[in-house]
Amino acid sequence: MDETSPRALKLSRQIQRDIGDIFTRESSYLIPGTMVSVTVVRMSPDLSFAKIYVSVFPFDRHKEVLAKLKDNTWSIRKMLAAKMKNQIKSIPEIAFYIDDSLEYADSIENVLRKL
Repeated sequence: MDETSPRALKLSRQIQRDIGDIFTRESSYLIPGTMVSVTVVRMSPDLSFAKIYVSVFPFDRHKEVLAKLKDNTWSIRKMLAAKMKNQIKSIPEIAFYIDDSLEYADSIENVLRKL
């Protein structure tokens, strides 16, 4: 299967929803004082690995948030497994990455305002 297979797309959308729900419910202890949203989930061709891209607000705390997410990857994956237990046989390994596209767009907008 390739990345654009229907199965991969369906699984990536489900992971995006479920991880977003986990962040909403568990953010008070995982990442207090920040808003984290899942922007994209990219699956490996064999569906065994998911790259999860997150957007962080305020952006200046992105390194701290990414470190917290990496430290808690196992527990987040365990929560994901509990949510998806009836939908998939094996839960993919997960890794978190910062999606800075919103920050980049904001910086361009600020530059354009100054012109």
